[in-house]
Amino acid sequence: QLQLVESGGALVQPAGSLRLSCAINGLTSYTRAIGWFRQAPGKGREGVSCLSESDDSLYYVESVKGRFTISRDSATNTVYLQMNSLKPEDTAVYYCAADRWNWCGKSEDGIRFWGKGTLVNVSS
Repeated sequence: QLQLVESGGALVQPAGSLRLSCAINGLTSYTRAIGWFRQAPGKGREGVSCLSESDDSLYYVESVKGRFTISRDSATNTVYLQMNSLKPEDTAVYYCAADRWNWCGKSEDGIRFWGKGTLVNVSS
């Protein structure tokens, strides 16, 4: 039904920038809410950012506000996460997630579609 493929993770120095991509393959009706979670070593999965078509809303977790920007290119069926001013605490595997219902700002429970993740390592 839907495949999500992340790319763009890398090793980057503190204060650097990266842009993550999530390629959407399949029924875009399942991507009415789409965004990013991350999981740091030894920690649970945390919602980072999300955009919802149902109410044109954007969500960012407090720790990334002003540094990360989510966007969607409908022509190429790709969602991006531009990450600036990266900090060591941003180190994590970043997952693209999507579903029809508006899960923005909520936990990962019930979200059906996930990518396999891409590693972001912020270190000097």
